[in-house]
Amino acid sequence: MITDKEGRRITLRRIGALEKLRLFKALGPQLAQNEPYLAIALLAFAVAAIEDVPLPSPANEAQIEMVVQKLGESGLAAVAAAFAATTSSRAAQVDSAKN
Repeated sequence: MITDKEGRRITLRRIGALEKLRLFKALGPQLAQNEPYLAIALLAFAVAAIEDVPLPSPANEAQIEMVVQKLGESGLAAVAAAFAATTSSRAAQVDSAKN
């Protein structure tokens, strides 16, 4: 769980291979190739709840945009920061394992 600058609690879900496949299906062939849109959609897709109100995985473009609207800039920034922290942590673990 993370908190955005507005103080909202945001619960994230793990995005595995199946979830990525479902995201591409929800976006359709054109939007799945639009990297800026895909990046924001991935952040929205990772949100499981806002303020303990569950959000099902979006199944289409309209549902993805609804989650983006609910998150706003503050929520998206918080989710992006959580993704960046997770990526940095995993990279550090890989580097540590190499040594």
